[in-house]
Amino acid sequence: MSTDIKQEPDVILIGAGIMSATLGMFLKELMPDVKINIYERLDVAAAESSDAWNNAGTGHSAFCELNYTPQLPNGDIETVKAIKIAEQFEQSKQFWAYLTEKGLISEPQNFVRSIPHMSFVWGKKNVEYLKKRFEALQKSVLFEGMEYSESHDVIQKWMPLVMQGRKADDVIAATNMEIGTDVNFGQLTRDMFAWLGKQDGVNLFFGQDVTSMRRSRNGSNKWKLKIKDLATGEKVRVYGKFVFIGAGGGSLHLLEKADIPEGHGFGGFPVSGQWLRCVNEDIIQKHNAKVYGKASVGAPPMSVPHVDTRMINGKKELLFGPYAGFSTKFLKQGSYLDLPTSIRLNNIRPMISAGLSNIPLTKYLIQQVTQSPEDRLEALKEYMPDAQMKDWVLETAGQRVQVIKKDEKGGGKLEFGTEVINSADGTLAVLLGASPGASTAVSIMLQLLERCYQDEVKTEAWQQKLRTMIPSYGKSLAAEPELLAEVRQHSHKVLGLTK
Repeated sequence: MSTDIKQEPDVILIGAGIMSATLGMFLKELMPDVKINIYERLDVAAAESSDAWNNAGTGHSAFCELNYTPQLPNGDIETVKAIKIAEQFEQSKQFWAYLTEKGLISEPQNFVRSIPHMSFVWGKKNVEYLKKRFEALQKSVLFEGMEYSESHDVIQKWMPLVMQGRKADDVIAATNMEIGTDVNFGQLTRDMFAWLGKQDGVNLFFGQDVTSMRRSRNGSNKWKLKIKDLATGEKVRVYGKFVFIGAGGGSLHLLEKADIPEGHGFGGFPVSGQWLRCVNEDIIQKHNAKVYGKASVGAPPMSVPHVDTRMINGKKELLFGPYAGFSTKFLKQGSYLDLPTSIRLNNIRPMISAGLSNIPLTKYLIQQVTQSPEDRLEALKEYMPDAQMKDWVLETAGQRVQVIKKDEKGGGKLEFGTEVINSADGTLAVLLGASPGASTAVSIMLQLLERCYQDEVKTEAWQQKLRTMIPSYGKSLAAEPELLAEVRQHSHKVLGLTK
């Protein structure tokens, strides 16, 4: 069924996840009269990567994630990425506090709460690494308050479940950051869309598939999209001045449909995941922390093992994992043809090159896919020696599509962060990649605004509004301890978090 229904919003957001929700909130606050259409393939918001069960990590702030602080060949610990992510997460908390104070989202305890962030390692070499990491991070005010210990008694108090059944002569070490958080990004995303959906000029459409997109040929510099209603088959034409593609694993295919020069050479490598979910309430209640360890050699960042306490749909949950896997799907509810149909003449060389350069990753994924339940239990026992299989069930986590991009030599390299690609004229922006993703959505969308709304961002009106929403906007929290203390105290008070 086809129709000539035509719509012309100012902004088109594709994908109803945390990124589109965050950008939509920014735009509606900065431009109250803006007309926004939001399109989502599924029937509800935040059902893919932003959903709590699919999200590999919550509240990423670099307090406990060891993959953000690699050890350099000379033995030093690199802290640049950790400091950047810690700053970005502070921006996220400021924005959420602003939305809470204005009553634009529900009570903060529905989506965010305090929970200690801890790192735990064993073996002499890893203990030496963790101690050096702790000492390196102490040079930054962002990590003030972090504790380090090699004492069994101290670590027992921090993470009793992890210490239960451990040998007295085990060489171990841990760090503890009390101001860590647990964030349900699915709930937060749905809260933001609930507000957006009530605003004049905002239309939210579910069950809609973007079948094509290209620049309009009428000289208006708009984008023309064809949208298909998956339930009725009805098709509409939509013209927008600005388009954001925040469709998670589905973004790559849409970028290829847009066919902008800036998008040529990009590919994607899908990585799936699984959790062990605890079903024993007594065990669940004994653990109250996010405890991260060191990733195996060749493992992608999303597969850093952790014993993770979360609050999901009002219930305390305990997860371990994630165990990595491989699927050619780009979305949990995608198609097995996603990977092969993403290959183009302009990205086949980078994709092959990246594949050849990441043999350890391939081997790791094969090993993960072929794991038996006993193998998964052994991995869990490294963190919880007394664990028994009867207390845990296997759950499927979300899909992640790691970015493959051209390198300087024309080959390809696999990236494990997020990548914002925009057209030269700023009318189209696309988000690719995964970790740390949701936790840094606010700073990622701020960067997008600076690229795609360059003139507007420079105005005093926008600058003032951005500083109202995010008091540290344009400043370095790492370089301004007093400002960090001020904004952190305010955010934590409003959000009901540990001071």
